[in-house]
Amino acid sequence: MSQQAMNVTHRTVSSPGGRIHVVEQGAGPLVLLVHGFPESWYSWRHQLPALASAGYRAAAIDVRGYGRSSKPGDLEAYRMLELVEDNAAVVEALGERSAVVVGHDWGSVIAANSALLRPDVFRAVGMLSVPYAPRGGPRPSEVFARMGGDEEFYVAYFQEPGRAEAEIEPDVRGWLAGIYAALSGDTTAGPGAPDPHFVSRGGRLRDRFPAGRLPGWLGEDELDFYAEEFERTGMSGALHRYRNMDRDWEDLAGFDGAPITQPSLFVGGALDASTTWMADAIKAYPATLPGLVTSEVLDGCGHWIQQERPAEINRLLTGWLAALPA
Repeated sequence: MSQQAMNVTHRTVSSPGGRIHVVEQGAGPLVLLVHGFPESWYSWRHQLPALASAGYRAAAIDVRGYGRSSKPGDLEAYRMLELVEDNAAVVEALGERSAVVVGHDWGSVIAANSALLRPDVFRAVGMLSVPYAPRGGPRPSEVFARMGGDEEFYVAYFQEPGRAEAEIEPDVRGWLAGIYAALSGDTTAGPGAPDPHFVSRGGRLRDRFPAGRLPGWLGEDELDFYAEEFERTGMSGALHRYRNMDRDWEDLAGFDGAPITQPSLFVGGALDASTTWMADAIKAYPATLPGLVTSEVLDGCGHWIQQERPAEINRLLTGWLAALPA
């Protein structure tokens, strides 16, 4: 584990799903950090000391189903409403009444919904890589099933329990190395190469991952940490997030088109498909994020933004936090 991540406090706190593993550093206003797929609290290892040095109590969680947090057996236990309540429970368990919530990838979506559904707890929201897009449109599974033409979009590929697990779990370390490289700014395939977000009929997602090279942000020890976590927990808890998208769509029907009004931040990578596919969502921010304070797209950066560009993300986060109302 990197030296940066060693001066931290680990604890588990009670939550509606059992327990949540929290890693803390610093003192001051609480900033809750929520990771994405396939990651863990460790994806915030560069932000924990930076936020602590800036005068904040930084708390990075293992999302339900990951790491040392509880892993309920019921697939429906991973719906968005449950994860939002986990976040609120962490804030309460840490003895705080409110927090700023910041998320990456799925964590960005969880953070956004935490701010939307629990404005009494979450006073501001930061989103990395995945832009905010209000609930709306057709049922998600129908949309994903139509994407890709003769190929299969990765979200559709993840829907059937056990299918992606059968690809990933025999070689967790190799699969993680591949997906991290496939979506990193310095190792992503160039224009015209097969898109790693799609699966050929009868193929595997990893068939399109780069082989034999790691991105610059990922050392062997860091890859070992991630691999050991998923080898211990398996992949189902993480993948069940994708398998609840239709349930989320139903659960959040009352928030169709709803804006997030708290102060907000968005930072994306110019080489991240989330930024390009969801360009219309970013253009809609004046209506959907009326409290937007900071919005940046980093040139040459891929999907793993706070690990690829830690100094830039730390600067943007601390500057935004300092500008928030007390």
